[in-house]
Amino acid sequence: MASPDSQADQAQRTAEARAAVVASLNSVGSGLDADLRDRAANLHSNSAALAKQEADLAKQTAAFSKQSAQWQKMADNSREKLKEIGDIQNWAELIERDLLVVEETLRIAEGGDQEMNGRGSHDFHSEGNRVNGSK
Repeated sequence: MASPDSQADQAQRTAEARAAVVASLNSVGSGLDADLRDRAANLHSNSAALAKQEADLAKQTAAFSKQSAQWQKMADNSREKLKEIGDIQNWAELIERDLLVVEETLRIAEGGDQEMNGRGSHDFHSEGNRVNGSK
């Protein structure tokens, strides 16, 4: 049988071995723990950066939306102005045609009066010149 000293030695060696294993496990665990803590801190800082970027993006999107609405309004106004210019051009062309009709009507009327009086246009203008004192 084993002597009490050898049992005490055995118990001490077991306790030392146990302490060494526990210390080794703590060392490995603390290394892994430190790595996990670093990763968690990195994730947390990335999360904060992403939240800031998300807020900035929301602000920029709102500003872009506002700018797009202003551009749309400006495009609509420009389109309306171009339509008005087209309407004015059509109106001017109608006036011009009406004036041409009036001019032609006056020319025909003047020619008709001259024919009814038995005079040509040369005589009509000559008579007007005599009234003014010139020939």
